[in-house]
Amino acid sequence: METSATTKTTTLTTPAKLYGKDLSEYDDVDVESLLAQLSPEEITILAKEVDPDDNFLPPDQRCSYECTKDATGPLNRKQLIEHINKQAIETPDQPEFEPYVQGKVRGKKWVPPPRDAREIEAEEQIAIDMGEEYEHALNDATQEEIIDLAAILGFHSMMNQDQYHASLLNKGQPVGLGWDGVTKSTQQKLFPMDPPNATDVEESIKRVKDDDSKLIDLNLNNIKNISDEKLEQLFAALPQNEHLEVLSLTNVGLTDRTALLLAEAIEKSKTLRVLNVETNFISPPVIVKLVQALLKCHTIEEFRATNQRSGVLGNKIEMEITDLVEKNSSLLRLGLHLEFNDARHRVAAHLQRNIDRIFRVQKLKPNLPKLILPGNMEIERELNYNRSATPTPSPSPSPSPQPPAEYDVEVDPDNMVIRGGGDAFDPEIDPDNMVVPGSRSVTPNYDDEGVYQAHTKKRS
Repeated sequence: METSATTKTTTLTTPAKLYGKDLSEYDDVDVESLLAQLSPEEITILAKEVDPDDNFLPPDQRCSYECTKDATGPLNRKQLIEHINKQAIETPDQPEFEPYVQGKVRGKKWVPPPRDAREIEAEEQIAIDMGEEYEHALNDATQEEIIDLAAILGFHSMMNQDQYHASLLNKGQPVGLGWDGVTKSTQQKLFPMDPPNATDVEESIKRVKDDDSKLIDLNLNNIKNISDEKLEQLFAALPQNEHLEVLSLTNVGLTDRTALLLAEAIEKSKTLRVLNVETNFISPPVIVKLVQALLKCHTIEEFRATNQRSGVLGNKIEMEITDLVEKNSSLLRLGLHLEFNDARHRVAAHLQRNIDRIFRVQKLKPNLPKLILPGNMEIERELNYNRSATPTPSPSPSPSPQPPAEYDVEVDPDNMVIRGGGDAFDPEIDPDNMVVPGSRSVTPNYDDEGVYQAHTKKRS
């Protein structure tokens, strides 16, 4: 025992040797003089065996492979691929030691190891008494019914996807799929391509300039050859148009320069209610300009500008958009991807408040023109208005104050302007202090910064 331990200790402490000499003896050797004594052929052989650990050397100098063949000509990729394929086809396969015979197992077949007897006994001891009624139902159940039951209980590993979805949708189990069924790929549904947009751009611009009363919805989506000059002509004609309500400019190559012209145009628009500029090349600062222009255009109820050149707006831009939206009292829907939760929640809450205000006003005045609302929030008029009938005020401990009869419009503290329906209505203040102007001829007054300036017009 002692001799073995002594021998082991001596082996571990023995210094390493190279060619029968200790490494310490090579410390004083001049490597440059040894390399000078080698011939070029010997240096080449040495370079192939040694990899210089130097990151500053180019890869071709660190690689030991050297091609000594002469170049046959310039690289022809197609000819090279054809040569590789031809060589692969002509190269014979390696012969098999034992030829393949269908149904015959070559080599050893894997046999699972025997299970522990204690595990088998433990599984046999587990018994669940479900009662005679449930046992009778399960014994008489078909395989399809068992699969449906497994899907309801959430046993996803006991079935494939086709069986699971068929059970949830109650469509019946697929034919030929049991517990051992294999799910095959579902054939894709081929839908026809959408026809190209056949709208005549020049004719549409002319109709906008002429203020055509039949042109209410202008759709220029996916028209790629619209020049900047045509867009400039369209935007220059928007302020004078009094009938266009929906303008769609999706995927038309709108840039920052033309988008700024659009912002100036919508500030002066009188009837535009829906604006869609999705899938263009508008930068985030210009999107802010467009949202800011909505403050001066009190008719736009829906604005969409997603999928632009910059996928992420950034926190600063999103906060600016949020502040502008909170100042807008006529916007009902906003199509922008906001990344931060604070901006999303504030915008959603403000838009909901705008919709709720309109809901309350239309309940008080059911014969007012109905505004454009989302499909799931369309207001159903619950009150049947009769022009000949005199409305009776509902009893209230504190009735709403009535404005003087000689004024058409009262001060609106919430900066909410609702379009009236002519001279048939008298101004009224609702319990939420929301003013309903009675005449379309009376327009709200706003200063240069978009702040509502209350004014009254005395009847003559």
